[in-house]
Amino acid sequence: MTKRILIVDDEYDIRAVVQLTLKAVGGWDVASAASGQEGLEKAVGQSPDVILLDVMMPEMDGIETFRALQANPVTQPIPVILMTAKVQAAEQRRFAELEVAGIITKPFKAMKLPGQIAKILGWNDQ
Repeated sequence: MTKRILIVDDEYDIRAVVQLTLKAVGGWDVASAASGQEGLEKAVGQSPDVILLDVMMPEMDGIETFRALQANPVTQPIPVILMTAKVQAAEQRRFAELEVAGIITKPFKAMKLPGQIAKILGWNDQ
């Protein structure tokens, strides 16, 4: 069964690169959202297997979006991987307190992204 990925990032270039790579290399179905609000709506409507969520976004940031996903029984079970350029120890601790599936730091190597996601979620073992 093809995995479905939802990428939520306000930067068009990042969405485009991730979408292309995950489709071409991972063979996955990929949907994208340009904001936290759009991401919440798509998560409810599409029930993706995982959500890649940018931390730094205007209006509703990734942490706020993650909390809203967790508060909704429909989206609560969907694993979330944060994508962030913030790699300071304090930030990492803050992210660790959230029950995210994992963290991918930016900038990332696009071709390695499907492998990173599969490793975080244990998809290689299936």
